Amino acid sequence: MAINCKGELIDLSTPKVMGILNVTPNSFFDGGKYKDEDEIILQVDKMLSEGATFIDIGAYSSKPSAEFVTEQEEIDRIVPAIELILKHFPQTLLSIDTFRAEVAKASIESGAAIINDIAAGGLDDKMFDVIAKYNVPYIMMHMRGNPQTMQTLTQYDDIVKEMLFYFSEKVQRARNLGINDLILDPGFGFAKTTDQNYEVLQRMGLFNVLELPVLAGVSRKSMIYKTLNNTAEDALNGTTVLNTIALTKGAKILRVHDVKEALECVALYNKLNTI
Repeated sequence: MAINCKGELIDLSTPKVMGILNVTPNSFFDGGKYKDEDEIILQVDKMLSEGATFIDIGAYSSKPSAEFVTEQEEIDRIVPAIELILKHFPQTLLSIDTFRAEVAKASIESGAAIINDIAAGGLDDKMFDVIAKYNVPYIMMHMRGNPQTMQTLTQYDDIVKEMLFYFSEKVQRARNLGINDLILDPGFGFAKTTDQNYEVLQRMGLFNVLELPVLAGVSRKSMIYKTLNNTAEDALNGTTVLNTIALTKGAKILRVHDVKEALECVALYNKLNTI
């Protein structure tokens, strides 16, 4: 199982880690922390040195209370970050967290390798066409509605069955357009209650029937800190526990704020599976 990133085949038979870099002022955990060039360079250097295979850049917070950001403002935030990172770390495989086709297009043309779409094309009909045109790997996340409405859309008869149907339709549409490299993201925290998040995690192995790599993004999310009655700042240990469980369920990419700890999960998981 591999994906083609700018001509480089990334083997996902061994799970990989994707480090999160938010260049927004209002992300739920690290908003505003990486707002100037030196801070961005230092954080990317740290994540790469710790072993991240990918860096995922977001310029529009998807938390329910986030302020609206225009398409041009999102581009104006993200393109300079891409150019800065690639100037200092030319071989970096950058993933762009956006649901807008024009942002995706501008990012790819600036050197991004992957598009990570929380809506899997559901918030911009042109997204699939952009992915097909540039032939980049596409992370398709499960979500209902949009970030402002998603938490009112949590009624399911069988959440995993409905998610499998959702992904099957998205995959078929992508295949019809010739999109080859697809990654599935269950969307923990998006249009799901805390209990539903844990049900999806417990049953996550069922997504392997689609024969595509699965990305798990649980890092410091409310499903952890609400359960433990602490905060996002105190949720690293809980994140490590759930990342480990996600690996046992077949996750091939861990999307995280804390790269070193996630790589340790992968190392111990690999050791366990080589005995």
